[in-house]
This record gives sequence, structure tokens and C-alpha cells, in this order.
Amino acid sequence: MNTIQVSAICKALGDPNRLHIVQMLSDGEKCGCDLLEVFEITQPTLSHHMKILCECGLVDTRKEGKWSYYTLNCDTFTGFKQFIERLTCS
Repeated sequence: MNTIQVSAICKALGDPNRLHIVQMLSDGEKCGCDLLEVFEITQPTLSHHMKILCECGLVDTRKEGKWSYYTLNCDTFTGFKQFIERLTCS
């Protein structure tokens, strides 16, 4: 994972709602309808947040009927974690 990818993820996670969404998705796939119940935001606002999380590669989406289902992209998340773990303070 390069610094441009890590920067995009950090930017995406810089919003408290998006960070909370990622935290929720770490428990498994969630329907957009379930996410809307937790947050006091509109569906277009949720779509905006999910677009940013998907564009940086942290979240994957699939459509089923009129609903979208979201999952954490484990490959991207693992790469991000490994990048952060390599940072040291000496």
C-alpha cells in the first residue's frame, strides 16, 4: 500500500460518522437501511459517506433489490493496518 492510498483512507476516516460506519462493518456486512437507523442522517448523506469509503477501497458494496449492502474490504484494511504498524517512534 502506498502513501497516496493510505492518505485517502485517513481522509475518509477523518469524519466521525465514517469512522463509526467502519467500526460497525468490522462486525460484518450491514444493509444501508441498518446504518440509517443508527445515524440521524438522510439517505443521500449516507450515500455520500459510503461513496467516500468505497472510493478509497475500504468498503465494498453489493446491491440486492433496492438496498445496498456494505462490507469492509479486508485486503485494503489489512494493508492499511500493516502500513500503520510499520510506523515507529524512536
